[in-house]
Amino acid sequence: MSVHADQLLPNQQLPNQQLLERVTEISRLAGHAIMEIYQQGIEVTHKADNSPLTQADLASHQIICSALEQLTPGLPCLSEESVAIDYATRSAWREYWLIDPLDGTKEFIKRNGEFTVNIALIRDHEPVLGVVHIPVSGESFSGGRNLGARRVNQRGEVTAIQVRKPSADPLVVVGSRSHPNPALELYLAQLGKHELISMGSSLKFCVVAEGKADFYPRLGPTSEWDTAAAHAVVVAAGGSVVKLDGQPLQYNLKDSLLNPDFLVIADNSRDYISIFSNYPS
Repeated sequence: MSVHADQLLPNQQLPNQQLLERVTEISRLAGHAIMEIYQQGIEVTHKADNSPLTQADLASHQIICSALEQLTPGLPCLSEESVAIDYATRSAWREYWLIDPLDGTKEFIKRNGEFTVNIALIRDHEPVLGVVHIPVSGESFSGGRNLGARRVNQRGEVTAIQVRKPSADPLVVVGSRSHPNPALELYLAQLGKHELISMGSSLKFCVVAEGKADFYPRLGPTSEWDTAAAHAVVVAAGGSVVKLDGQPLQYNLKDSLLNPDFLVIADNSRDYISIFSNYPS
């Protein structure tokens, strides 16, 4: 199902389920724009921190922020491609949109298909609604507080998803394709027999949410826009996203937008915290 931006009529009082559906359509619009650039060829520039930036990042950013402004007028929008917003301003926000217009830019440049569009609604430091759209496949993962989680294919067919409980034997662990971490292997060995699979972007959260993986430890730098949307999906699917001390990962609590190390857990009855609590951050 396709939608045009002018069909996304503003309504700040939408019930959460309808809001989630509208946001899913916005992510699909952004995904279409990304794919047009993906198919034509990719021009890469670099930001001040030397991370890559493409026309697709910027096109997706413009589409999403414009559509969200129509959908929820006055609600702040914080995107990876936004002009920097200082913490003195952000700290006053109780509710806002947190966006990564193209998560996995390195995967986009490599043309391996493992990149996503991430849109999350943050309320009181927690992601209460999120959509992760995969432009190459046309699939979307979405979920929200009291809404459950689901996967929507490119034909609009909906499948409810949930994390796997109990965990598989052997355990299926997912890790980063572009940010391998040799030190992680020492800690994973303490889990016992397991299978490790690698992939890019927020897809790592999604395979946990849909019950295809059991655990995703992220022991390395990420930004808040990298994780928020998929975080919402995992929680809606019955999982958890916690810091190494076991406390929930939260957002917009400090000047830096970098996350601490965290764990994405499907089955909370397994004790991952004691293994990873001593990891040197």
